[in-house]
Amino acid sequence: MITLHAPAKLNLSLRVLSKRQDGFHELDTLMVKLPGLADTLEFHEAEEFSFRCSDSSLPAGDENLVVRAARAYEAAAALQCRCCISLTKTIPHGAGLGGGSSDAAMTLLGLNQLHGFRLTVNELHGIAASLGSDVPFFLTAGASRCTGRGEIIQPVPSPPPLPVLLLKPSFSVATPDAYKRWSSSQELPGIRYRPQLIPDIFLLNDLERPVFEKHRFLAELKQWLLERRETVAALMSGSGSTVFAVLHDLSDAPALAAAARMELDPGLWHWAGFTE
Repeated sequence: MITLHAPAKLNLSLRVLSKRQDGFHELDTLMVKLPGLADTLEFHEAEEFSFRCSDSSLPAGDENLVVRAARAYEAAAALQCRCCISLTKTIPHGAGLGGGSSDAAMTLLGLNQLHGFRLTVNELHGIAASLGSDVPFFLTAGASRCTGRGEIIQPVPSPPPLPVLLLKPSFSVATPDAYKRWSSSQELPGIRYRPQLIPDIFLLNDLERPVFEKHRFLAELKQWLLERRETVAALMSGSGSTVFAVLHDLSDAPALAAAARMELDPGLWHWAGFTE
């Protein structure tokens, strides 16, 4: 049996530069991992391929990125994967935290280990890029600056570990819709969109504009965090719906999460820890 952990990510900055001819958008984003927030994948040898997931709300067939990654690996390696993959979900779905992309990347790594490292790193990267823009990032260690549609990975020195609190409402945000609305969206009055400087990094997310315009609760959540004394900075991650706060002290996180549930939404999911 092989066990791998698929970490979540945060976008510390996300610039949307232009619409590309292939329908995607040109990006420039700085991403870091959250090693303390991770899904778990187990790979067991078996007579035939199967997949099971702890979250019954997620598709278990070819729509699931884990299954798609396994099929893509089979095609590239010219073999049949005879194993059972078990996925235990911890990262919330549709949260802007890259859970599905991370699961897909770990699937590629796990299958390659199970089959004697049949494919090279470059071959795995090519498969990852075909599965999704964020997937190649999770094949690398540490922080990266990602450009192109997100698949061009440039490893960079990891920022100092940041104490962060993640807050997510019960609803998710559809990533394609956020990008579709980007060019025509407007800023909401009274919401801070300008870059926020923390040591050596400007926090900025160009997708806040289209997402906040449609999901105003997320704008209110960010603004509420910015007005709290515990908070150094606050930003939406990816296309949402997670908003994270960089804190002065991680010990403030439980009280801040409790206050957010009391004042804004009793159903808020939260996680607190450090970036890698």
